[in-house]
Formats: sequence, structure tokens, C-alpha cells
Amino acid sequence: MPEQRPAFYSLRPGGWRDLVTVLHPPYTAWNLTNVCFGAAAAAQIHTDRFIATLVAFFLAVGISAHTLDELNGRPLKTELSDRTLISLAVVSLAGAIGIGIAGCFIVSATLAPFVVVGGFFVLAYNLELFGGRFHTDFWLAFAWAAFPALTSWWVNTLSLGTLSTDIAGLLVVAGCFGLVSVQRTLSTPVRRLRRKTVSVSGEQRLEDGTVIELTASELARPLDVSLRGLSWAVVVLSVGLVVIRY
Repeated sequence: MPEQRPAFYSLRPGGWRDLVTVLHPPYTAWNLTNVCFGAAAAAQIHTDRFIATLVAFFLAVGISAHTLDELNGRPLKTELSDRTLISLAVVSLAGAIGIGIAGCFIVSATLAPFVVVGGFFVLAYNLELFGGRFHTDFWLAFAWAAFPALTSWWVNTLSLGTLSTDIAGLLVVAGCFGLVSVQRTLSTPVRRLRRKTVSVSGEQRLEDGTVIELTASELARPLDVSLRGLSWAVVVLSVGLVVIRY
């Protein structure tokens, strides 16, 4: 039998559980770790800017991007109405952009390009605009990992420093890109097993004669375990780095 839940973190459909499921909790937390990594790479963490960046990306990605994704084909099979999903997406994206605009006036006008690019990616990726040109694995890793880290780093620096510190920041951005690329490599086959597979048949024979029946659950288990482990590990690591910087 195929996997019944569309994701390892999805709850039983209905009511408040749908609101939790649609947030993709492990991946929303992972997205916010990229903000933490970017801030930790800066010469100094400005607490007010750091918190504002976390809130902005939670609204833009954690809520808006994920509700738009659910609106497009119901991959998580929630029972939330289209009106609810659209309202959550619009209000949260407006809130994120509002925080960005405020930052342009209060912190630096150099944040304007980040606000524009961030809003663009939320719409272009999740609504598959431009024929889905931006709905690819590369743009996922860039928009939801590298971009948050780069934004957070710039918010806390606002200028180029020494060559070594700038290179360190770019290396952190590249590392965030790589981690989410790995996450995508693991999540793509397990999503196919959970959401699109009708049946799986076959067996694996080991040298000692052991026969392992191949089922959707058997194939999905190591992928899910890896995704669970990565999702909490990056959160703990990012928090640790931020604490060290303080």
C-alpha cells in the first residue's frame, strides 16, 4: 500500500490541524535557520534587525508561500477553503513586504532590492509564473535558502567589509544553498511515493538469503528519517551559532 500521509509532518485533515500542516513546520523552521546562519556570518548581529528579518521570512515563506503552494493542487490534502488560503497568503505577504519597506526607511534604502526580489520569488515560484521557469530545484534552493541567508547577512552588515568577512558570508550563503539542495533530493522521491504512487511491487534479495519486500513504506522510511534528522539538526546548529555570536 502507498503511504497515506502526504508528508511525514502532516496531521489528520480538518480544523486547526490543517493550519499546522500547511505551514510545513520542519521546512519553515529550516527556512528560518538560513536567516540565523546569515546573521551569524555578519560582523555584528543587530537584534532588532535580526528579529524583524525572522518575522518577515516567516510571513513570506512560512505562511504566504506555503498557502499559495497548497492552493495550487492541494498537495497536502488540507480542507482549508480557497478563500482562507488566499487570505492567509495575501495578508502575510503584505506583512512581510511592509516590514521590508519599513526597513528601507529605518535601516537602509539598500534593502529595497531584497524586498522586491523576495516578493517576486514568493509569487513566481509558488504560482509557477512564466511557464514555471522559476519553479525548479535550483530556484528553490536559491529563493528559500541562499536568499534568506544573504538578506540576513546584508541586513546586519549594510556594507562590504574586509575580503575575509565578505568571503565568509558568501560561503555561508553557498552552504545554505547546498543543504536545501540535499533536502530537495531527498524530498522529491518521498513525495512521489506518498502523493502519486498507487502501488509498489518487488523484493530485494541479500547475499545471506534475506528477502526484503519492497513497499512504499520501506522505500520512504530512510528518506523520511533523513529529512527529520536534517530538519532538527540545522535548527539546533543555527541557534547554537547565534548564541555563540551573542
